[in-house]
Amino acid sequence: MTPVRISIFATIASLLLLLVVFELIRSRRLRERYALLWLATGMVLLVLSAWRGGLNTIAGWAGVTTYPPAVLFAVAALFILLVLLHYSTVISKLSDQSTILAQRVALLEERLAGHNTGSETRGDARNEQGDRGREEREGGQRGDERGEEAPVAHRQVR
Repeated sequence: MTPVRISIFATIASLLLLLVVFELIRSRRLRERYALLWLATGMVLLVLSAWRGGLNTIAGWAGVTTYPPAVLFAVAALFILLVLLHYSTVISKLSDQSTILAQRVALLEERLAGHNTGSETRGDARNEQGDRGREEREGGQRGDERGEEAPVAHRQVR
């Protein structure tokens, strides 16, 4: 038979787990989708820890005759493994999505850089035409011939 003190402690721990999960949902730090497994874990542990006869029956089915609360621990471990498996699948999916997004961003940056290069080339041609007009006005001397630096076209900052 399960000792009363262990049943009380397990019931309080299960209630605390449920309260923490509800608070995380309420404060929007845990989405409902991910909270379902935690809520199921808390409910199963609460039922098994409060219903001592049920825990003893399940312990008998599992062949545990010496210490029935060991079944409670095994059930908790099983649910935690299920939660970890679920999170592993979610992380794998997010990792794949992150890779795809990084590739798309790289393609867009490449396309944007190609577009900017084309517009800079047109801008350079306009600057050269402006320089030629100034050369004619200043007597045919270019800026670099007068000891000055040639005007710099639009520089791309990265």
